[in-house]
Amino acid sequence: MAQLILAVDTSGKKGSIALARVTTGHLQIEMLEVVALTGGAFSAQLVPEIATLLEKHGHSKKDLEAFAVASGPGSFTGLRVGLAAIKALAEALLEPIVAVSLLEAVAYGGNRKRGRVLAALDAGRGDVYVGDYEFNPETGTNAHKRSERLLSREDFLTEAAQKKAAVTPDVAIAERARSAGIEIEQIDYPDAGVIACIGWRHLQSGETIRPEELEANYIRHSDAEIFSKPR
Repeated sequence: MAQLILAVDTSGKKGSIALARVTTGHLQIEMLEVVALTGGAFSAQLVPEIATLLEKHGHSKKDLEAFAVASGPGSFTGLRVGLAAIKALAEALLEPIVAVSLLEAVAYGGNRKRGRVLAALDAGRGDVYVGDYEFNPETGTNAHKRSERLLSREDFLTEAAQKKAAVTPDVAIAERARSAGIEIEQIDYPDAGVIACIGWRHLQSGETIRPEELEANYIRHSDAEIFSKPR
């Protein structure tokens, strides 16, 4: 039985949406189209672009049967836009949501047959978002999340040197690691198409959430939260 999945990623400066067709019981996913969101606030683009994408492929929102969304880490404002849109659609259509960590998406983009992989994203302020994932080394599937943390660049390099396998889409992190003699794989930045693929795997495993359970995975607290804490 074929299903339509809508995937959204508004976690960074560039966003994207993807429409995919999947078949129950199969890992393969047919990517109908991935559309980039550029040149302005995602809040003004997201809903119209979703409607245009569906219409282009002969569908309406009522045909959607599942949603996958990048839940973070990333831009506080951007993440809220994507999560709010998916939450509203899933609530109205009574369809399941899969929240996908951007760090898991990065880990999937690397050489998963190494087994244990550190996925790294630039967090600014001299910090790195780090996801520690373990894959089945024979198949490169079945990701097990060991941890997701915010580390200083120095701590990340120390840990990467010990784990021997790291992957990142960020040029600065890759260059810093290589200059420290660490082997690191540089990949393209994951988009909504990758989120859809990972979402489908989780969907088949029953790893879904209800709209009221959907929350951003910031890892780092916002400035407002940090500076509002009593001293």
